[in-house]
Amino acid sequence: MDKYIEMIRIRFLMMLAYRTNYYSGILIYSINIGAYYFLWTAIYGGKESIQGLSAIQMTTYIAVAWMARAFYFNNIDREIAMEIKEGKVAIELIRPYNYLWMKTMQAFGEGVFRILFFSIPGMIIVGFIFPMEFSANWLTWSLFALSLLFSFIINTQINLITGILTFFLFNNEGLMRAKRVIIDLFSGLLLPISFYPGWAQEIMKFFPFQAISYVPSMIFTEGFKGNALLEALILQGLWAIILLIPIQIIWYIAKKQMIIQGG
Repeated sequence: MDKYIEMIRIRFLMMLAYRTNYYSGILIYSINIGAYYFLWTAIYGGKESIQGLSAIQMTTYIAVAWMARAFYFNNIDREIAMEIKEGKVAIELIRPYNYLWMKTMQAFGEGVFRILFFSIPGMIIVGFIFPMEFSANWLTWSLFALSLLFSFIINTQINLITGILTFFLFNNEGLMRAKRVIIDLFSGLLLPISFYPGWAQEIMKFFPFQAISYVPSMIFTEGFKGNALLEALILQGLWAIILLIPIQIIWYIAKKQMIIQGG
């Protein structure tokens, strides 16, 4: 396990070397949050609540969703695709560690950096600009942290699947772009799932996307309570387990028919 912990540390230090990019990212995310704030203010138009969320809860939801994205977001699918194309994956596979676990740890190191130097400072800045509501309940914060960890796991698993598919597609740039759009749209980042039509919500239950952004954001804003909160966490846990199955199957088949494009 020591070597994987070291990978977390190394990736954290690598991100620290280019931290200026993330300082500018705080400004970009703040602008995004500001745009959504004014949009939803106009949509609410003086209404106390829509779909169970008050205007302040919606503002908090938006800010948390975007800042949480900084933690669970990573580009390991692109890294895997590039290593396959360049032939570097052949060297990685003979090294004394699990390739997929190594990529996950690198992504986690990046996520830790983002949450310390991006999400927390970003939330503080945004909190001074826009009206938001932070819970004083330590249990809410604890469950949010657990849910956010599940978000990272599920998003990373989807990225692993997308990256591994490069073994079969050779060039999956289009798939990676489509995956990013689908996750942003159906994870609840751009629009809470409860705002979708009923039939769309039923379809989304069969996919893991809402477990990425919608669940932790609703937990933070206390939009989920009681049984709904417990069911949401169970849903995340189930998807974290279920996604292990296609990863292992695809990875096993990929290694059997590996074709290196570069090198």
